[in-house]
Amino acid sequence: MSQEFTFAIESINFDENYHPSDNTRITTNFANLARGESREENLRNTLKMMNNRFNDLAHWDNPNGDRYSVELEIVTVNLNIDYEGRQDTFPSIEILKTNIVDHTTNKRIDGIVGNNFSSYVRDYDFSVLLLEHNKNQPKFTVPENFGDLHGKLFKGFLNSEVYQDHFAKPPVICISVSDTKIYQRSENHHPVLGVEYIQTEPSLTEKYFNKMGLQVRYFMPQNSVAPLAFFFCGDLLNDYSNLELISTISTMETFQRIYRPEIYNANAAAGKHYQPSLKNLDHSLTRIVYDREERSQLAVKQGKFTEEQFIKPYQALLEQWAAKHVL
Repeated sequence: MSQEFTFAIESINFDENYHPSDNTRITTNFANLARGESREENLRNTLKMMNNRFNDLAHWDNPNGDRYSVELEIVTVNLNIDYEGRQDTFPSIEILKTNIVDHTTNKRIDGIVGNNFSSYVRDYDFSVLLLEHNKNQPKFTVPENFGDLHGKLFKGFLNSEVYQDHFAKPPVICISVSDTKIYQRSENHHPVLGVEYIQTEPSLTEKYFNKMGLQVRYFMPQNSVAPLAFFFCGDLLNDYSNLELISTISTMETFQRIYRPEIYNANAAAGKHYQPSLKNLDHSLTRIVYDREERSQLAVKQGKFTEEQFIKPYQALLEQWAAKHVL
């Protein structure tokens, strides 16, 4: 990373006492849950769902299903800018770090960093740049170099001393499958990740994450009803322990059951040929309050915030910097 950009990390615990900070992207799953009259009940029930799912998957030497609990840290990655005598800080990324508590051995075990992935620049790319590019166009197209800047910034963070000092392994980001793509069940089966699904064609999100240096595999864990998308660099199946993988599954599947119940809380599991649908009526709702419509509206607002506070003021710097860094 050049001297114009440096990274700094802040973290806060995600528990039933969590309150979103002023610079948190309020479209983020955990921030949305932590607002309103039901905030404490939301958070308590969400954490209970995570712990129950963790113990369901980590069932060995766990006769009562209560050996483990998951603790979460919300990690905010700030981008510090030093340019022509002007110093500024922009909240570029938010991710989650899982930690595992083993109540039998009284040990605390590192989990995985990544999990949920939130990015102001991604909001700008998808909710401002992409929409403006396709305004009044007869056919949907993607702007040239779409995602290049975001990918280079993310790689800069992974290669930074800040990342290396704080995290022992590369990140794994876990998100929902696309409701516009078809997935084919394979014969490959992992003891924790479950059965692997193969996507018939890459989604725009997959191409976007590729520019971040991440590849994707789709797995449906035991007792799940739909595959999850796991984005990673390296070897997903061999670089991480079973407990590390379970911490990501239990955390992100819980968020998806709340946020996309039509897919992840469906009453029937995915078959051999699977196309997710947000119009699926055969699903169950959790008792956790989540404002999905507001989340979509805020993504546009935060994309415009990024344009005004980061893209436009530093356009010349960003172009110069991007030109010197290859994906």
